[in-house]
Amino acid sequence: MAKIASSLTEVAASGIRIPAMKPIPRRVQLGVVAAAYGATLLVAAVLVYARHMQYVNHPADAMASGGMYAFGDWILGLFIGGLFLIPTFLLMLLIRNSEKAYTRYSKILLGLSLTAPICVGVFLIPAVNQGNSLLGWFCVDRLLASPIVIVGLAVSRLLARFGRAKRLTSYALLIEVGTPALLLMLLLLSGGTRHG
Repeated sequence: MAKIASSLTEVAASGIRIPAMKPIPRRVQLGVVAAAYGATLLVAAVLVYARHMQYVNHPADAMASGGMYAFGDWILGLFIGGLFLIPTFLLMLLIRNSEKAYTRYSKILLGLSLTAPICVGVFLIPAVNQGNSLLGWFCVDRLLASPIVIVGLAVSRLLARFGRAKRLTSYALLIEVGTPALLLMLLLLSGGTRHG
C-alpha cells in the first residue's frame, strides 16, 4: 500500500497528468438497465417454458405429487421475482439522485403495492375463488409474490433520498406488509365463524 502511495506521489510530482475518467452517459446507463430487464425476461421465459415442459412430459408425476409441484412453482416464481430485483436495484441506483425520477418510481411502487389488497378483495368474490379463471390465478400469484415485492420496496425505501419519495415508498411498504396481515385476519375470522 505504501508503494502505491509513493508511486502516486511521484507521478503527481513529475507533472504527468492522468486524464479524468468521463462519466458514463445517462442514455447508456438506461440502456444497460433496459438490457438487464430484457435479459431477465428472457431467462424467466426459458425457466417457465422448461417448467411447462416438465408438466407436459411427466403428467402422471404432476398429478401424483401436486403439492410438491405447486411448491416448486412457487419457488420458481420467487426466484424469477428475485431475478427482477437485480435490474430494479440498478435502476434505483441510477435514479437515486434525481428527485423527479425517484418520485415517479415511488408512485409506480405505490400503485404496485395497491394491487395486493385489490387482489384480496377480488379473490373474496366466490366466482373468482371457486373457479379456474385467469383473474383468480393472477390474484393468487400476486399474493404469493408478496415477499419479493416487500424486499424490493424495503430496498427502495432505504435508497430514497427525498421526502416525498420516502413517504410514497413507506406507504407502499406499509400496504404491502399490511395485506398479508389482513389476509391472515380474514382467514382466521372465516375459520372462527365456521367452528362457532
